[in-house]
Amino acid sequence: MDLSQNMELAVDPAAKVHPDRGAATLGYFGAWMVFGLISAVLGPTLPGLAKNVGTTISQISLVFTAQALGYLGGALVGGRLFDRIPGNRLLGVIMLVMGLSVFLVPLIGCFWVLILVFVILGSTHGSLEVGANTIIVWMFGRKVGPYMNTMHFFFGVGAILSPIIVARIIAAGGDIRWAYWLLGCAAIPVAVWLGRLSSPKHLEETNTGEVSPTSWVLVALIALLLFLYVAAEVSFGGWIYTYTVNTFGPEWRTTAAVLTSAFWGALTFGRLVSIPLALRLQPKTVLVGDLLGCLVSIGLIALLPGSVPILWIGTIGLGFFMAAFFPTTVTLAGQRVQLHARVSSWFFVGAGAGGMVLPWVIGQLFESIGPGVVTSLIFVDLLATLAVLAVILWLPSPSVRRVIQMSEGK
Repeated sequence: MDLSQNMELAVDPAAKVHPDRGAATLGYFGAWMVFGLISAVLGPTLPGLAKNVGTTISQISLVFTAQALGYLGGALVGGRLFDRIPGNRLLGVIMLVMGLSVFLVPLIGCFWVLILVFVILGSTHGSLEVGANTIIVWMFGRKVGPYMNTMHFFFGVGAILSPIIVARIIAAGGDIRWAYWLLGCAAIPVAVWLGRLSSPKHLEETNTGEVSPTSWVLVALIALLLFLYVAAEVSFGGWIYTYTVNTFGPEWRTTAAVLTSAFWGALTFGRLVSIPLALRLQPKTVLVGDLLGCLVSIGLIALLPGSVPILWIGTIGLGFFMAAFFPTTVTLAGQRVQLHARVSSWFFVGAGAGGMVLPWVIGQLFESIGPGVVTSLIFVDLLATLAVLAVILWLPSPSVRRVIQMSEGK
């Protein structure tokens, strides 16, 4: 094998086309659409769940924490499992467990049993994110960009459709049970589809060249990057409603709800736009452009808090520019480190922790400081995100070092 072949394998270990690549890719898209449907069903059904278990809204909100803790555990365990078990088969099992958990939720009348089920459900979310994001990199190598963005786009489609499905079922005189049962059943065909397909091989099995050791400093930096980004996304999506009502008054509740939908809608549309961009632009270019757009958007809201047009422009802009950041970061990680599932699991642990920490901090300071704390902390968080990204881009990737060593005959 000559030097040019060694260099090609070093930068793109997924050179050999997988026989089930097309069918498996459709399965990943379907899994993420179901993931989006299930992830967004909790908010609109929270009062119904509280009624089922005979508790208050404040107490039932503990299911969010339970789901987040399950996510962290699922991401860590999933990282080890996907390095040992055929990926598509394991994804099928995860989808079945996810569907069964969702199916059981409206049948539970005990609060603590419900909490346990949401821990299990959260663990399936963490395992699915680690597995699907890692396997699709194994499948496509350096060409993964548009496929990664498309997969995340389907999550957004599911997240938009879920509240609509719940609303239509309730309007038709149905119970929230039918919404959960419908979404739980949606996971079954995807599980069966993925379980029958052969799985892509791990990077070690597709790369015949020398494999560089994993740079755990780089892994930690990417995990920190996702911690900071997800903290900003979840904080804005979760607090924009309360920020708007407290800034403009209680009569703005309807507008605040529409504004929240506009944020997630812009994020989903941005992921659609990012698909062709991923074919033309390098991940680092996309990430820097996204962060600058995010800083301008949130900065406008922070500087002009009383302007309604600026609030709309900033909200839509923030959703649009946040859209491609997460999938593009995973794509960049696949180019910079040997992406074992146990490695990528730490990325999603970082992401999950970010989604828990900053929204909680904002909640602790909101009443004492005022609604401005939302935009101020998110702006600072995004500045820190840009700084961490700069460090990551400054560090040379293991694949680049390996190519240089081979060209020097080392």
